[in-house]
Amino acid sequence: MTNPTACLLIIGNEVLSGRTQDANLKFIATRLGEIGIPLREVRVIPDVPDTIIATVNEVRAKFTYVFTTGGIGPTHDDITAECVAAAFGVPWEPHPEAWERLAAHYARQDPPAEFNAARQRMATMPRGAALIDNPVSVAPGFIIGNVHVMAGVPRIMQAMFEGLAPRLAGGTPVQSRAVHATGMLEGTIAEGLGAIQARYPELDIGSYPYYRPEGNGVALVAKGTEPARVEAALGEITTFITELGYVPVQGEPR
Repeated sequence: MTNPTACLLIIGNEVLSGRTQDANLKFIATRLGEIGIPLREVRVIPDVPDTIIATVNEVRAKFTYVFTTGGIGPTHDDITAECVAAAFGVPWEPHPEAWERLAAHYARQDPPAEFNAARQRMATMPRGAALIDNPVSVAPGFIIGNVHVMAGVPRIMQAMFEGLAPRLAGGTPVQSRAVHATGMLEGTIAEGLGAIQARYPELDIGSYPYYRPEGNGVALVAKGTEPARVEAALGEITTFITELGYVPVQGEPR
């Protein structure tokens, strides 16, 4: 059975400008792989309505799951929710449960805080959306169709994802094995590594140079959903680099 696939949209001018460094991609890619949902594409897009709407509609038709991060806060440039509503052709309107949660949250503050128009934006969502709980700061994300909209703040996004994960129908978890060798150069292994990849077309085999004070080298990684095939490929890779005169070390370089 073919695993489901996923796409991540990182939404925000602050990421494209370099002001904010994205810290969500690695977490999402790793967790999705563990669930058996390979992340096949990532895009970073600006806070521009036409771009968000067109991109959401394009990728939701191509992938089993779409995840977005960013743009669901209270400020004028937090436009992800209204753009997703437009992409699905439904109203962007107050979500009764989200509205109740946020109103109660601000009423409990000491002193009570106003549930003003800006904060009300965080409870305004596409009609028919299901909530993604936010145990960190209350304001929820949401799901509509196969699109899962989450916060951009890493701590909040991670909490949202962990609550969401049990609802995701995954496939076979992706296995990853690595071997590395100091002193090895990519140019000396390219042809042989390509031949190994050709014998294991169902796996992703990659080479990743590293640079350390104690010596530079290359890490070789095999990934796939069949553990026996991953192990077999890693065995061939280990034999190959040994025959070239390098000393293979199991695992990623530290």
